[in-house]
Amino acid sequence: MAELKDVLVIKRIYDEADDGDGYRVLVDRLWPRGVSKERARLDLWLKDIAPSPPLRTEFAHMQERFEHFREAYEAELEKNPAVEELLELAAGKKRVTLLYGARDPETNHARVLLEFLLGAGQADS
Repeated sequence: MAELKDVLVIKRIYDEADDGDGYRVLVDRLWPRGVSKERARLDLWLKDIAPSPPLRTEFAHMQERFEHFREAYEAELEKNPAVEELLELAAGKKRVTLLYGARDPETNHARVLLEFLLGAGQADS
C-alpha cells in the first residue's frame, strides 16, 4: 500500500487537468471563478473540509496573517469529520489531488490541509 505522502498532492484548479491527477477533489468552500464543471473534471467537491467562512475572511490571503491562519485552521481540522472522510478515501487510491483556487502556491489552505493530513496519516501508522 502506498504511503499517504505518495498519494496526496495539491494543485491549482486553474492548472490543466491531466490523467496523473488521479482522483480530483476540490477543497474550497466556494466554486472557483471562471472554471467550468467540465474543465474542473472533479470527482468530489468536499466543501466541508475548507476553512470556515469567518476564518477565510479573516485570513484574506494576506501573507502576514498566514501563521495565525494555519494555527486556527488546524484547530478546525482537528474537529472536522471531513478529515476522516478524506483520509479513508485516500487509502483506496493511488493518487488524490487536492484542488484549490488561491493564487499563492505556498500560503493557502490546501497546503495547510495537505501537511495536516500527512501528519494525521503518520499518527495512524
